Amino acid sequence: MERLSIDDIILKIQKQELFEAVSEDYSFTLKIDSYVPYVCAAVHDGHQFRKELWDNCLHTEYERWYEEDPATKQMIQSHPIVIAGMDSRFEYDLNRPPETAIYKDAWKRKLWKSSLTNEQRNRSLEKHSNFYKVVHALIEKIESTFSVCIVYDMHSYNWQRWDRKVPTWNLGTTNVDNERFSDDIEIWREILERTPLPNEIESSSKINDTFQGNGYFLKYITANFKNTLVLATEIAKVYCNEVEQILYPEVIDSVEKYLKLTLPQHAKDFYNKHKQ
Repeated sequence: MERLSIDDIILKIQKQELFEAVSEDYSFTLKIDSYVPYVCAAVHDGHQFRKELWDNCLHTEYERWYEEDPATKQMIQSHPIVIAGMDSRFEYDLNRPPETAIYKDAWKRKLWKSSLTNEQRNRSLEKHSNFYKVVHALIEKIESTFSVCIVYDMHSYNWQRWDRKVPTWNLGTTNVDNERFSDDIEIWREILERTPLPNEIESSSKINDTFQGNGYFLKYITANFKNTLVLATEIAKVYCNEVEQILYPEVIDSVEKYLKLTLPQHAKDFYNKHKQ
């Protein structure tokens, strides 16, 4: 793993070099083991929260963890291209546009004791901007190389806060081309539904049941790249005790091993079907 500037990361992508790097400000990581027509992303995996914000934050460390997507990077870490956030969404949310990326309220509760300074806001927004500069360069390179791309946008959600039965997996597809990609979406849903999970955990999957795929990461890529499908893929937090903040490594491992087996084949089939 190297520590690289944004310009150096983009240059390596443009030259189609293989590398694994953390951004110079330690806000995200990118691994490229080979150039393939698919990308795995975990934009909400991060938990870092810079120290100058600690005393001003009204949410506890646990409350921040509860709303993040822990271990989602681990579930996709074996794939050739993986990009993941390292900072907490409570500092700035990579899945929101810049104008709303810094929360004032979080889940109906005020976040800050006092308003952030312009310098504090700008420092966070610069990291948000840099991430999307790299995302743009990455998808641009893949589309130009393979003509099409598919992005597996991994998230998790707190299933215990719902007052009804919710699926283990949810696909949000409201903002993608469902007419063009309907078969690819349904096949991915079926793959997820067959996920073998330990501890007698049920695996079910639905489309637009708990979330509809309204995230900025999906919207940004879809708006800028017409031959890329982003699959906003949410797993219920059956892989942890979301109340007691305990991860279940055996469940995380089972998801990772299953996706290592099934995701590349889905991506290959997508490429063979849609390449130009």
